[in-house]
Amino acid sequence: MEKTPLDSNIEKASGLRRVVAATRYSLQGLARLWREEAFRHEVIAFVVGLVILVAVGAKFTDYLIYLVLMLVLFSIEALNTAIEELVDRISPEISSVGRHAKDLGSFAVFCLLGANGMFVFYVVVVRLWE
Repeated sequence: MEKTPLDSNIEKASGLRRVVAATRYSLQGLARLWREEAFRHEVIAFVVGLVILVAVGAKFTDYLIYLVLMLVLFSIEALNTAIEELVDRISPEISSVGRHAKDLGSFAVFCLLGANGMFVFYVVVVRLWE
């Protein structure tokens, strides 16, 4: 079979080696994301939210939903950071397309922050109402 210019000479890992490699890549992504101040603030917000849920006597399902919402927020923050990195690399000059891409990523994070805040507020109101 003839190789095209897009083919890679790098041999991809398989089996357990692939799982180990994927885990290493994910941890490298987490380390990169940790350098973002916004992500560190979101981690603090996660802890504050947990403290609030404990304080109002949240149910197990409340914790589970909150954890899922926060994991989605963290993943959206990672994608937003990836968008910003790509825009800065591909188009370092100021452009409306690059600005729009960054703004849309930021809006996605904002939506999840709002959803998480509304959920914690809902749990507080319901638990205090009981």
